[in-house]
Amino acid sequence: MIRFGFRAHYRPQSNFLRRNARAKTANKGSRGFSSTKWKPKDPRIHDLGRVIEDEYAVIRDDYQTPKHTLILAHGLLGFDEIRLAGQFLPGIQYWRGITDALSEKGIEVIVASVPPSGSIEDRAQVLARSIADKAQGKEVNIIAGLDSRYMLSRLKPNNVKVLSLTTIATPHQGSAFADYMFDTIGPHQIQRLYKIMGYIGLETGAFSQLTRKFMREEFNLKTPDCEGIKYYSYGASLEPSSWSVFAMSHAIIKEMEGGPNDGLVSVSSSQWGEYKGTLMGVSHLDLINWTNRIKWYFWELTGRKRNFNAIAFYLDIAGTYKYQCWSNLRYHAYSAPPGASFSSFSLTWFFS
Repeated sequence: MIRFGFRAHYRPQSNFLRRNARAKTANKGSRGFSSTKWKPKDPRIHDLGRVIEDEYAVIRDDYQTPKHTLILAHGLLGFDEIRLAGQFLPGIQYWRGITDALSEKGIEVIVASVPPSGSIEDRAQVLARSIADKAQGKEVNIIAGLDSRYMLSRLKPNNVKVLSLTTIATPHQGSAFADYMFDTIGPHQIQRLYKIMGYIGLETGAFSQLTRKFMREEFNLKTPDCEGIKYYSYGASLEPSSWSVFAMSHAIIKEMEGGPNDGLVSVSSSQWGEYKGTLMGVSHLDLINWTNRIKWYFWELTGRKRNFNAIAFYLDIAGTYKYQCWSNLRYHAYSAPPGASFSSFSLTWFFS
């Protein structure tokens, strides 16, 4: 997941935004109070994996509890917890309500914190140390992003056993919005912004690594997947209203990449490994449970039901990990050495 903390005025060469605005006004299905216009019939989505419309709208009672520890690592400009008033007020958690819900289901959760805007390499180094210190050699499943891909492929930590990596709206092919921002701001102004960020203690290595050129021509070529680790990914798509915080960025990505996106990352860029599906009508902030509750309130006022609950989403992902050991067991049984019985070979692997 990625975050951007600056504003820019988007002046496309075409009349794209004006045409888009008129189309939205003419659309009879629009909702005046919602920041998201949900169009599940988008014709471009049919070849982009399973379409997930409201599968995670409500929290169920029957989630599976995985055997192994779950690692959560935040994206760009993320954090573990912020305390604006020290010990006087509760802290603000990046994974709002998600870690508590996972823990209540008996799932062991480790939240790994990395530099919010450091380079992928620096973040991966910190992530590897954090997992080693907190997991203490346990087998883990990771929900994270590019930092974890780099850690697994390039650093190859030998003090932790990673079973799988799941990425959610991660820009594996870069982001057109990052390209646009660099082109619009220009090299000189970029350096001035970097100096300002340096004064307030923020690193800047991550931003240029979000461009499509860097991801496709450098990072992906040098960061192959690791054998024996499962890679899963999800993407998201929405059509924001004109007053949504994602209206500009969504329009830029849609025009430059020509496909559905969640306001910061396109569906096509989100795909890596086994693509599990596209969450429809879901924004980048929805994915970490940071959506303004007023949005859902107005949805109900206008007769629309809530279509996504981030807590239900993460509980479901965690539940699928329970069956990984059995799928790996079948795989290793098929690849057993000649003469080995299924029971002796598989059980030896399972308990090793």
